[in-house]
Amino acid sequence: MSIDTSSDPALARLTEQVRTAAATGTPLDIRGGCTKRFYGGPARGEPLDVRPLSGISSYEPSELVVTARAGTPLAELEAAVAEKGQCLPFEPPRFAPGGTVGGMVAAGLSGPARAAVGAVRDYVLGATLLNGRGEVLSFGGQVMKNVAGYDVSRLLAGSMGTLGVILEVSLKVLPVAPATATLRFDLDEATALRRLNEWGGQPLPLNASAWWDGTLVVRLRGAAAAVEAAARSLGGERLPDELAQPFWEGLRDQHDEFFAKARAAVQAGACLWRLSVPSVAPPLQLSGEQLIEWGGAQRWWCTSAPASRMREAARAVGGHATLFLAREEDKAGAEVFTPLAPPLERIHRELKRAFDPHGLFNSGRLYPGW
Repeated sequence: MSIDTSSDPALARLTEQVRTAAATGTPLDIRGGCTKRFYGGPARGEPLDVRPLSGISSYEPSELVVTARAGTPLAELEAAVAEKGQCLPFEPPRFAPGGTVGGMVAAGLSGPARAAVGAVRDYVLGATLLNGRGEVLSFGGQVMKNVAGYDVSRLLAGSMGTLGVILEVSLKVLPVAPATATLRFDLDEATALRRLNEWGGQPLPLNASAWWDGTLVVRLRGAAAAVEAAARSLGGERLPDELAQPFWEGLRDQHDEFFAKARAAVQAGACLWRLSVPSVAPPLQLSGEQLIEWGGAQRWWCTSAPASRMREAARAVGGHATLFLAREEDKAGAEVFTPLAPPLERIHRELKRAFDPHGLFNSGRLYPGW
């Protein structure tokens, strides 16, 4: 990792703010582009702005590795790798302009291709972190075989900033696939789930899927010959690229019709839940509107059902439920993420104390009280 701890004014300001906060017991609210402030528990504390810590530190297209500072706009990073015919294959949701690389890793969210290619944490090779003592720590490296501290780097993905301030990350990128095709099928939920699981067990270049309101859409991606052969085998209606690309972009950034309706419903008092379940789980008997992704493993529900009902429905099939979007007054006092079992909670709390002994960073964003 390439951050210079001795001559970087942006890092010096962040370090000084953290050390002052540690001395005074002042909680800190880590901020980037603020595109994901709706996610997780309510933010509190003095703003700690990472945006000045910006820029792509290194990029080796031949090695498929890019290193960027936390405040680097995600759009800038994606544009840089796209120039070399490469991409972030996990398709991080952007929600709105201004999102940063640090926020992408801290939130740990992935887009439509996640079930096929892996999650954010699978592409984090290394990271530099500012801990609660004002110390700069480096973990991992810039190659997959460098495993020293590798798991610590992965811990930051989805940590919601509770372990410290991500300063810089090294990410694996991949070449853009040479061919893509999108197919549409008219299927009920049970049939769509059965087909997705059948296809998932076959050597098909299935990259993404979405079912909503009686329609299943799947995306094939890979070598041209494999994509064409799979398209012929699966059948369905092939969508032209000028329709398919906006559809997947809208799904990735949650601007499509389902999420637009969900946001309107949330303003009226409903909640948007994200249920992570086994892909083979049967249809869930819940009220509201549903969108299914990731081959059946991610099920979005916009509903007014109580939290206990949503969590029990997910638990009954071996999954868990996250309160993804709700009004602030409906979130107050609520647990956004599924409560941890006591052994896991103990491990999480010990990690928090090890990296942030004074409890400075993003208190309550992941779990209430810490």
